[in-house]
Amino acid sequence: MPLIVVTTSPRVAPGLLSHQAWQALRSGPVLTASAAHPQLPYLAEAGVEVEVVEPDPSGLARRAVAETVVWLSEQDGENFMRAVGHAAVALAEPPVIEVVPGSYDLPGARVLDLVAVMDRLRTECPWDRKQTHETLVPYLLEEAYEVLETIERGDYQALREELGDLLLQVVFHARVADDFDMDDVAAGIVDKLVRRHPHVFGSVRVESADEVNDNWDAIKAAERAAKGTESVLDGVPMGQPALSLAAQLVRRAERAGAPESLSAAVGQGIARELFDLVRRAAEGGLDAEAELRAAARSYRDRVRAWESSGQDRG
Repeated sequence: MPLIVVTTSPRVAPGLLSHQAWQALRSGPVLTASAAHPQLPYLAEAGVEVEVVEPDPSGLARRAVAETVVWLSEQDGENFMRAVGHAAVALAEPPVIEVVPGSYDLPGARVLDLVAVMDRLRTECPWDRKQTHETLVPYLLEEAYEVLETIERGDYQALREELGDLLLQVVFHARVADDFDMDDVAAGIVDKLVRRHPHVFGSVRVESADEVNDNWDAIKAAERAAKGTESVLDGVPMGQPALSLAAQLVRRAERAGAPESLSAAVGQGIARELFDLVRRAAEGGLDAEAELRAAARSYRDRVRAWESSGQDRG
């Protein structure tokens, strides 16, 4: 006889079970070790009786030899099921153990865990509770730059952790907000991506990445007009590093058809020279910010090598 183990995900609403799971739950006596299992009210409503028992791996394995037994697994019941497996193997005629996923995580489901953890921190942790959008700004910038550094180093193992730290800042800000939450944040970016990719989610046909860029710019222009903002430069964050800022302004203006003469003789002295270098880098397909950062890293490495060499530092 089989022992049927029905598993469920805590990230899926209780009661939403697969057809195979519902069939299994009606195939024999159903046991569980948790009187607080979130599925119990929904199974009772469906007429499925569940007996709450003390966890007994050996007893469960022996019972499954004589009859079909359904075990409704707890969401953290891996250790118990491992013990059941060892007990079954020790029997002269071990039962067949079949695992039936009642519900399982979809991609991105663990973000729900992060939202839940952030909710609890915001309620129970004094430090998290007192934070505001303004006090969190330094951490947002720091985590963004740490992501950038791991990419520049090519350290993709560290990138996963740093992306997690950055994602925390997004969820934190969404939790701090009074007039929106994480669902609103996600819904907004989903709507924007769908709207700006009509060649994927609509009937528009494109043949190249350049056509995608052209469509993107046209859609953004229509969005600005709908918001009553007409300048192509609206939305450019002026607080970003100066080289990136200059490059983004030039790129936006050129896409809108601004004459090249507007970028001539901007500023004075070194400012004019730097702005011109940014334009020249863009014309050559280079990112001035990234180029200067690469040079800075090279200088750092040379200074460290000089320090390690024991040179006379005067």
